[in-house]
Amino acid sequence: MRQRKKKWAPAQLANNPRIIQDPAAYAGRISGYFDNNNPIHLEIGCGKGRFIAESSRQNPDINYIAIEREDVILAAAARHAEEYGAGSLAFLLLDADVLLDIFRAGDIHRLYLNFSDPWPTKKKRVKRRLTHEKYLTMYEQLAIPEIHFKTDNRPLFEFTIESLSERGWHIKNVSLDLHKSSLEGNIMTEYEMKFSSLGMPIYRLEASPPGAGQKPHPQT
Repeated sequence: MRQRKKKWAPAQLANNPRIIQDPAAYAGRISGYFDNNNPIHLEIGCGKGRFIAESSRQNPDINYIAIEREDVILAAAARHAEEYGAGSLAFLLLDADVLLDIFRAGDIHRLYLNFSDPWPTKKKRVKRRLTHEKYLTMYEQLAIPEIHFKTDNRPLFEFTIESLSERGWHIKNVSLDLHKSSLEGNIMTEYEMKFSSLGMPIYRLEASPPGAGQKPHPQT
């Protein structure tokens, strides 16, 4: 569902220093944007930006990138990051379908999928799920060592486990009720705060692709 237009959004999109105005200009060299050799953590779908902003604040030695396909949502997240005093953090107005156009193998050291759209189970729609084999194939091509996944949607969680298992991914730290688990250091999204306050369980897992830890093949 598309977000309503906001009068302040165009100015944020044009002037916020954390928004990379021309992602294509950094295709294949995204680390050059940060001008350091720190690892890059990527979040697909950043909501209002609380998770990624707080993550960057707590971890100054990590570069964070959040991508979002809705311009109003991206503008709001970038504005929040500026007001919040986030650390090394950049935003891209980008659809996950074109990850391979911007990033190369080895660029991303961790991927966050937080409360992704569950999409209906209809064949054409289910392919939009960010843990569908279509996207897992991309993550494998990008040699992403690990994924951290959270959702409040039990069917999506079960789908994700099945999808990961079918491709031979290694799943660990599975939680069927995150906020009652022993996991430390969890940073909540706005969505997570809202629904956990209502007593809804939050499902979480971490996963690594087959062969994780091996060096990616050099680009040709």
